[in-house]
Amino acid sequence: MNVDFIFQIIILIFSVVVHEVSHGFAAYRLGDNTAKFAGRLTLNPLNHLEWFGSFILPMLSYFMGGFILGWAKPVPFNPYNLSDQKWGEAKVALAGPLSNIAIAVFFGLLIRFGVLFSLGEAFLYIGTMIVFINLVLATFNLIPIPPLDGSKILFSVLPYSMRGVQEFLERNGIYLMIFFIFFLWQFIVPLVSWEFTLITGLTV
Repeated sequence: MNVDFIFQIIILIFSVVVHEVSHGFAAYRLGDNTAKFAGRLTLNPLNHLEWFGSFILPMLSYFMGGFILGWAKPVPFNPYNLSDQKWGEAKVALAGPLSNIAIAVFFGLLIRFGVLFSLGEAFLYIGTMIVFINLVLATFNLIPIPPLDGSKILFSVLPYSMRGVQEFLERNGIYLMIFFIFFLWQFIVPLVSWEFTLITGLTV
């Protein structure tokens, strides 16, 4: 197990924890205390990690595809407690990817304006990994396939006349997810690479 993978898994764990806490905090701000009572409004990774999404999948994705992908335990929330009943679920769902985008932009700008260059190669290397991993997480989670965040955002804007689309996606989400990862992931990598270049000014 090389140093590159160890750094990436540490960055991934930090990033997915921030992602899930952001969901919980958004729900809390909208009036739901479920995540708070469940002890999930904390950055302590032990409260958020799960074996498959946080350890096994990252190892498989890294050694099979050269990229790292994973998730933490979903933060629970009760949509009926949200003060915004129309858009509340979408806001909670969007909070996770937005947190990853914020992390990517922050470190990306440090790279673009030379701050990390001046600190040395090691800081630049870690910074580029932070940007890339968070862009992967944000982009992946915005895909509108259940149980990803993008599906909750999509369901919030779908008219009732398209209820059948939601039912189809919910019923077949796991199969669609497997299909996407094996056959369509190749389209995500160029998109993330473009996002990375846009933010940092560097090419992958």
